[in-house]
Amino acid sequence: MWSSVYRPASLAAALRAWSAAESGTRLVAGGTDLVVEQQRGAKLAHTLIDLSGLDEELKFVRCDGDQFVLGALATHNDVIASRDIVRRALPLAQACIEVGAPQIRTRATVAGNVVTASPANDTIAPLLALDARVTIASCEGDRTVALRDFYPGFRRTALQPGEIVRDIRFRALPDGSRGIFLKLGLRRAQAISVINAAIVLDLDGATIAGACVALGCVAPTVIRIPEAEAVLAGATFDAGTIAHAAQAAASAIAPIDDLRGSAEYRRHAVAAIVTQALEALLAGTQADGFPARPVLLETTSPRRTHHVGDETVARVNGEERALPTAARATLLDALRDVGCTGVKEGCAEGECGACSVLVARPGADSPAEWVAFNACLAPVAALDG
Repeated sequence: MWSSVYRPASLAAALRAWSAAESGTRLVAGGTDLVVEQQRGAKLAHTLIDLSGLDEELKFVRCDGDQFVLGALATHNDVIASRDIVRRALPLAQACIEVGAPQIRTRATVAGNVVTASPANDTIAPLLALDARVTIASCEGDRTVALRDFYPGFRRTALQPGEIVRDIRFRALPDGSRGIFLKLGLRRAQAISVINAAIVLDLDGATIAGACVALGCVAPTVIRIPEAEAVLAGATFDAGTIAHAAQAAASAIAPIDDLRGSAEYRRHAVAAIVTQALEALLAGTQADGFPARPVLLETTSPRRTHHVGDETVARVNGEERALPTAARATLLDALRDVGCTGVKEGCAEGECGACSVLVARPGADSPAEWVAFNACLAPVAALDG
C-alpha cells in the first residue's frame, strides 16, 4: 500500500507534482478502484496525488450554450442530480445511475470512469454517442482530444506523462433529438456490463437525419458502429429500419468469449438491445423508468473526526472507538478489529453492499446528514473527507 499522500491545493500544484512524479505514483480522484487494485497487486503505488481538494476548480456540471462541461471531479451523482443533463443528455444520466451503488456514485468520478478505459465502463458509450471531447491539462498548457480518438487500445488512453484530464465536453441534445442508454448485466443492479449501448438520433419528423450508435463490451475499446448508423441516417423511422439497423450492428461486431458471455451470445444480445433502444426512441419512452428522485446519499455537511497518534477516534454504533489509521487498513478492517462484525466483505469490489456503513458528522440526527461508504474500498482516513 502507499506510504505517502500529497493533496495539492490547486490544479497548477497538482500538475507540477504529477510532472515530477517518480514511478509508483498515482493520481486519485474518487479513489473507488484504488484499494481493490492495491489488494490485487495491480497498479501498485507508494505515493498518491489526491485531487479531491480541488473542488473549486474541478468539481462542476455546467451548461455552456449548446454543450455541457463536466469538471474532472464531477461524480456520477452530480450528473444524476442535474435536471439539465437528464433532460438534454439523458443517455449519460442513465449510464451514471447504472454505475455501482449510491455510495460508489457519490465518490466515483465520470472522468475516472473514462480514464480507466475499460470497454465495460458504462459512461464511455453515451459520451461517445454525444460526441464528447476531453480537455487535457499539463504544465505546458491544455489540449483537446475527441473521445473517439482517446483510446488507442485496450485500457490505454491518449494521456501522456504529466497530463491530467481537466474536463469533458459534449453536446446538449437539441429539440427533436433523442437518446438512450441501455445495459445488459448478469444482475439487475450493481453488475459489470455484458453489453451496453448508447444511441442518439437527430430526427426530422418521421425521418432520421443523423445517428450515433456506440457499443461497449464488443471490442477492446468502446466503439461506434458506422454500419448501423448508415442504415439509420436518412431512413424513415419505423419497424423495418429498426430491424435492419439491429442486424447491421450485430453483424459488425467481433466480440470476445469470456466469463460473462460467449461471442455468439453477445451478437444476439447486441441485436436485442439495439432493437429495444430504437423501439423506445421511436415510441418516445426513452426516459421511462428514470427515477424522479434518485437516491443520492449525499450531504453537504462536513464529516469530522479527531486524531490521537496513529488512530482516528470516531463513534461506532454509539460508542467512541479508536480506529487504526495505518495505510494498509481499510475502514472495514478497522471496524471489524474493534468488534463491529455486522459489516462484512462480500465481493470486495463495492458491488454487493455487504460492507456498507453510514457515516455522519457528530450531532447529526437526520438521515439527510449521513453519507454511505463501501467500507472495503475506503481507508480509515476517508472519515476525514
